[in-house]
Amino acid sequence: MTTNLPMKLSHLPSSLPLDGAVRIELVEGVPIFRASSLVQGRIEALLIKQKESALTLEEEKELDEYEELDDYLSLVNRILRNSSLTQNQSES
Repeated sequence: MTTNLPMKLSHLPSSLPLDGAVRIELVEGVPIFRASSLVQGRIEALLIKQKESALTLEEEKELDEYEELDDYLSLVNRILRNSSLTQNQSES
């Protein structure tokens, strides 16, 4: 089964580590992609700074890129969950 993703990422955040940026968890037998604790910590630091003072333009861009990446991972996870549900229903 091939699924075309409707959204493309133009680039990744420059602060995103190339290794260990995403972890995979099994939720009810379905692999779910989540940002690593290192990446989550960076996002939280940016959000805290945003509440306390203004972010620099570079930090705003970085936070926007993380949001875009999060949206993409959410889309991939929804596709995986829906595919699993469809497969389980057809096996019943």
